[in-house]
Amino acid sequence: MIPLYKLEKLPRTQKLRKLVKIFSAAENRLCMSAGKGAKIFTDMELNFFYEAVKFLKDDVTFSKDAKNVFNETFTVFQSGFANGGQIRRALNCVKHILLAETGSDQADWDFTDSSGQLDPQKRQIFEGKHVYLEDIRSPFNVGAMFRTAESFGVEKIFLSPFCADPRHRRAERTAMGCIDIIPWERRELFTEPANALTDCSGEPLPVFALETGGIPLEKFPFPQRGLLIAGSEELGVSPRALEAADASLGRVSIPCYGTKVSLNVSVAFGIALQAWARVK
Repeated sequence: MIPLYKLEKLPRTQKLRKLVKIFSAAENRLCMSAGKGAKIFTDMELNFFYEAVKFLKDDVTFSKDAKNVFNETFTVFQSGFANGGQIRRALNCVKHILLAETGSDQADWDFTDSSGQLDPQKRQIFEGKHVYLEDIRSPFNVGAMFRTAESFGVEKIFLSPFCADPRHRRAERTAMGCIDIIPWERRELFTEPANALTDCSGEPLPVFALETGGIPLEKFPFPQRGLLIAGSEELGVSPRALEAADASLGRVSIPCYGTKVSLNVSVAFGIALQAWARVK
């Protein structure tokens, strides 16, 4: 950790970037501390955070709102009774103010994640609930949809041959480990209209598509077991897949009230899965 007297001699932008690294590393240590919380920091380290925020408070360039945050975090580091959660929030808030001040942005995969290694044995799975990602072109969307599917107990994900690769670095970063714990397979499900999945007894799974012009979400008869199709960001669900859905459960639609009347595919996917997860 760089001594404060050396830090003060650096150009302002370089100084703030150094502090970003220090506060980010401290937050990461705290998240990985296995329940030790604030005890992982020495008195010297806590004093450094205290003096650093005190130094930032005196910087006239920061906005009034930023200075209010500095005042709150200053109190946290000043207290000898702050717990790990309070210290993490203080570190995180200062870090993001400094990032904004230096013109840096963060995506959600850059956030400090305290969940650690994901354990597939801890997943709650709704057996027979499958999803088919058909020609989802964006790795960001594919990663987000894996993360959402894992959160809502999907048993398995199928991807069309032209769906973006879940192993693309952007997909993996957005999925935050979920690609490694939820089963998935790249496979064309609808080369023929009737070529859908069957359950363990050999019975065909009901099929439905997330698409406009269908039954409103709150009235849709979600099945306990089935296959949800989510289609291309640009073109929607393919005619073949829609034919299979229309021959089964049909289409589910999310009512929209704005002028755009559309949602990002990963957002719509999440809304539909949350509604489906309520069916036990």
